[in-house]
Amino acid sequence: MRSNRRKRSDLTRPTKAKLLVVRRHAASSLPWRLVSVSRQHTDRLGQAIGRVLRGGESIALFGPLGAGKTTLVRGIAQGLGASPATVTSPTFVVIHEYDQGRLPLAHMDLYRIRSPHDLESTGLIEYFSGQTVTVIEWADKGLAALPQDRIEIILNHRAIRSRTIQLRATGPTSNEIIALTRTQYRKTGRVLRGSSPGTLSEKETSRP
Repeated sequence: MRSNRRKRSDLTRPTKAKLLVVRRHAASSLPWRLVSVSRQHTDRLGQAIGRVLRGGESIALFGPLGAGKTTLVRGIAQGLGASPATVTSPTFVVIHEYDQGRLPLAHMDLYRIRSPHDLESTGLIEYFSGQTVTVIEWADKGLAALPQDRIEIILNHRAIRSRTIQLRATGPTSNEIIALTRTQYRKTGRVLRGSSPGTLSEKETSRP
C-alpha cells in the first residue's frame, strides 16, 4: 500500500511556483537602465511613471545640469494629467505645486540648499504624507529627509543628445511602481513604433 505521507524534504523544498515568484522579485529589484536618445524619449519615460503612480510616492532625481531632470518631471506631470507646459524648474522658489492632474504633484529643487537649516525651512517633510506625489531634483542635498521607500532616478550625459537613465527602488512600494512603469513604457513604445517607425530608438539593459 502506497503511503500518502510526504517526505520531510518534500515539505521544506520550495515549489516551482515559489521559486518563480522569488526570481521575478529579484529581477524586478535590479536597477533598470535605459538610454534616452532625445527629450521625447525622456518625456515618454516620465509619462509612463506618471500613469502608474497611486499617490504618496517620492521620486528622487540625481544628475548634473542639463541631464534632463526637468524634462522627466514634465513627462510625469503629463502622465498624471497635468499640463506639462506649466512645469518649470523651481530653482529659486524650491517647490512648485501642481494640482490639475489626478494626483497632486510637488516638484522640488534642492540645488540651492546649503545646510540642514535651509532644508528644514523648505517644509519638505510636510509633503511626504497623504496623496501628494513628490519629485525632488538634486535629491542628494536632502537624502536624510527623504522617505526610505522611494524611487531613485539617476540621469547622466552620454553624448550630445543622449542620456543614460537608471531607475532603482529602495523599498517594496517603489519596486512595484518601477515594475509597473516598465510594462507601461514598453506598451507605449510598441504603439509609437507601430504608428511611426524609427521615431524613438531604444536600448535597455537590466544588468545589476
